[in-house]
Amino acid sequence: MFSVYGETGRLFRGAMEELRHVESVRAVSRARAVESVGRFFVAGSPPKAAPGAGAGHVGPLAEYARTAAIAVQRQPITRVADVMSQGIITVPAQISLLDAWQVLGDQGVSQAPVVGAHGLLVGLLTRAELLRADRLPLPDTDAPAWRALLAQPVSDIMRSPVPAVDEDTDIRRVAQVLLDTHLPGLPVVNEAGGVMGFISRTDILRAVVNDPPLDLWT
Repeated sequence: MFSVYGETGRLFRGAMEELRHVESVRAVSRARAVESVGRFFVAGSPPKAAPGAGAGHVGPLAEYARTAAIAVQRQPITRVADVMSQGIITVPAQISLLDAWQVLGDQGVSQAPVVGAHGLLVGLLTRAELLRADRLPLPDTDAPAWRALLAQPVSDIMRSPVPAVDEDTDIRRVAQVLLDTHLPGLPVVNEAGGVMGFISRTDILRAVVNDPPLDLWT
């Protein structure tokens, strides 16, 4: 299930097919994805018996055959929750652009979901929006103009409304929305609009090249 959030709250909730008709989320500009590092599962093997363990001890060949027969537990990758990045940063809508720029730089990311006073999603801030040529003062502009720009609140330039997704949504549908909107990723929200994580193109590609294998994309 997909949603669209703005400064007044949730503006839309529905299926991917309906989202395509929401004017505010069509043909948005591209930005770099939120980077994250994670693993999907950890599989282990039971310890081997120690040499001379008594009557129950088996030889090395028999032990090898037994451990080779143990199936590695694999789980299908189908939902946003299986691949999304968690523990991501969010940016308050009322902090200054200077403070937001420093947050993005310190965290090494190019975008962050923006939250309102109650911690609910209201927009998306990207470096691309910060660096738009029509927004920056001219090179020969005096220092006060630059200070005025950087003192603006994030809410003045954030992308809003912004599409979001539930963690139970099918990954293929998210991939289709990313292709349709040219966004690099979507905030993952709960029913109330609280930010739970972020799913990016990078997250989806990482799931393709790492475990589980492609034959488990059912």
